Amino acid sequence: MKFFRYSNTIAVLCCMFLLGACKDSNDGIPDWPWEEDTDEPEQQVEVKPRFVWIDAAANFPDYANSKENIERDLTKAKEAGFTDVVVDVRPTMGDVLFQTSIVEQVKKLDYWSDNGYAYFERTATWDYLQAFIDAGHKLGLKVNASINTFVGGNLYPYGLGEQGLLFRDSSKKEWATTLNLEGGLTNAMDMTAANDPDNVYGTKFLNPANDEVQQFVLQLLGDLAKYDIDGIFLDRCRYNDFASDFSAISKQKFEEYIGETVENFPDDIIKPGSVYYPLPSPQPKYMKQWLEFRAKVIHDFIAKARDKVKSVNPDLRFGVYVGAWYSTYYEVGVNWASPKYDTSAEYPNWATAKYKDYGYADMLDFMLLGAYASADEIYGSGEWNMQGFCTNAKKLLMGDVKFAGGPDIDNSTGWTEGGQGDKIPQTIDACINVADGYFVFDMVHIKMYDYWNDFKKGFNDYLSSVQQ
Repeated sequence: MKFFRYSNTIAVLCCMFLLGACKDSNDGIPDWPWEEDTDEPEQQVEVKPRFVWIDAAANFPDYANSKENIERDLTKAKEAGFTDVVVDVRPTMGDVLFQTSIVEQVKKLDYWSDNGYAYFERTATWDYLQAFIDAGHKLGLKVNASINTFVGGNLYPYGLGEQGLLFRDSSKKEWATTLNLEGGLTNAMDMTAANDPDNVYGTKFLNPANDEVQQFVLQLLGDLAKYDIDGIFLDRCRYNDFASDFSAISKQKFEEYIGETVENFPDDIIKPGSVYYPLPSPQPKYMKQWLEFRAKVIHDFIAKARDKVKSVNPDLRFGVYVGAWYSTYYEVGVNWASPKYDTSAEYPNWATAKYKDYGYADMLDFMLLGAYASADEIYGSGEWNMQGFCTNAKKLLMGDVKFAGGPDIDNSTGWTEGGQGDKIPQTIDACINVADGYFVFDMVHIKMYDYWNDFKKGFNDYLSSVQQ
């Protein structure tokens, strides 16, 4: 029986050999020792995404009451080569442009008119976010929503008054951040035109360490995640500045964190009125641990926010927007790097050995990076040029998350008067070839300065380079 099986096998192999000899080599028997397949599958080059941000207030006059304008401009974005839009649906005054039962809908927003700052009122009742989803998806664009996270109201300059939850509901005053100013600890709601004439604290930040604040924001994210969007990005998921938050809640949580009582508060942490750069010397006793603690607060909230979004829709892309200037980002209590990146090795002046533990890059699906350098700082290395910002981010993120970087094409130096169309393709080249995509702020500036063709040229140049 053994001989029968072996002889049959030899006969079959001989037939296969004869058949194979008459066939083209491309039809060879896979992995057969005398047949070598020389055809290799073509390698697919990943085409990187291109994001444009759509600020709620700046674009409100065009989009608040007009689905036609939304479709018109998304069509232009698609034709220019953008793949993604990021729609701001919770501006800094803290109300929303999507359906939720826990905060009011935006009725009016401030914008720059021919006569200076003014309000534009929304009279339409259709769903603002859904209009972008419908138009964007029809065009083949991905539609992402962004929210300003830890904000609750605006005290506007130029006599426009105020708006937002914190102004409507005085019982929520303790949700607002407490500032460590030269005049003492001050609730942000007590900063008015009289004691804050430059309106530095016009946007009223919430305290990220307040559990009630966190639950409120998580409920908003849960409602937002119900939409048929492609992603959610958190903006202003941070502290207001170096002077915040010094509330009783933050003091208690910090003391629990370090296992000690801070007898001389806030001086043993940060002396009243201190600036974030350069840091004080000598440093107060607990300053570096305080910076570590704030980074932990934001890190832990990011984990909760991700869990909330994924519990509603596990396929949603979850990410953040951050500024690229990592070397001073401790000012706002955020470590957006990988937890594998040892911050203290490069920045021992402000980072403890544990600071790295609160890097949150590994919890994100994508990051948008504001590489907001001036118009004459596009190429280079290090911080404060666009290419350098992106190069540095790649080192900091250590492969934990993909990111798109790019410029602010109006507010940064050299961009404010327009007329920089020839720089647009350079910004694309400088950022997209280092990063995992391209990001620009903001749609209104593309329209204002008619940069559509400049973006199209830059994206076409990029696409041609990857398709060669």
